[in-house]
Amino acid sequence: VGFNHRFHPAFLKAREIVDARGLGPLLYIRARYGHGGRRGYEREWRANKKISGGGDLIDQGIHLIDLSRWFLGEFRRINGRLATYFWKMRVEDNAFVSLETAQGRIAWLHASWTEWKNVFCFEIFGRGGKLQVDGLGGSYGTERLTHYRMKPEMGPPEIRTWEFSGDGSWGAEFAEFARAVAENRQPSGNLSDAAAALKIIDTLYRKNG
Repeated sequence: VGFNHRFHPAFLKAREIVDARGLGPLLYIRARYGHGGRRGYEREWRANKKISGGGDLIDQGIHLIDLSRWFLGEFRRINGRLATYFWKMRVEDNAFVSLETAQGRIAWLHASWTEWKNVFCFEIFGRGGKLQVDGLGGSYGTERLTHYRMKPEMGPPEIRTWEFSGDGSWGAEFAEFARAVAENRQPSGNLSDAAAALKIIDTLYRKNG
C-alpha cells in the first residue's frame, strides 16, 4: 500500500528496540514531516483534490499516522486542525493532528508544506528513554536513529546513534510483500493498515469541513 517509511532502516532498527522493550512501556509520539514547495506549486497535482484526494494530511501526514499506529496501536480519539496558510490552493498546506489511544497514549503530529527546508523528525518516548529518527536521506538529510537510554540513577542519558545511507525502503517493502505472498500471510503495512489510516484522515477532513 506504499507505507515504505516502515522499511527505512532507522525505523526497522527502532521497531527492533521497541519490541525488545528497550524503551520500556511507550508513552507518546511527537513527529514533524515537511517541505517547502517551489514556484507554481499551487498548480501542481498535489493542489488538485480530484487527483490527490486532499492536501498535506494525505500526502505526508498519512505516513506519520501509519508509523504512529505501528508503534502505539489503534487510536480512539482523533482531533486536529487543517489550515491553508501560504499556498493559494483548495487543500490544506498544514495539518496539526492529535491522536489518542484508549490507554491515553498520544501521537502529536505536524505535516507541513510551508517548512521551506525539508525536515523529518519522529520521536518515540518511553519510560526508559527515547528514540529519535531524523532525516530520510536525500534532501531530508542523513537518515539517523538516536537512542537516548535512561540510566537507573537518571540524569543525562546514555546516547547511541546509527546513521544510514541510501533509501532502500521501496525495495524492502516490495520484498516483504513478496515474502508475505509466498508465506500466505499479511505483509507489514497491509490493506487493513491503509484503511485504518484513511479512516483517521476522513475523520479529520469531516471535522474540518
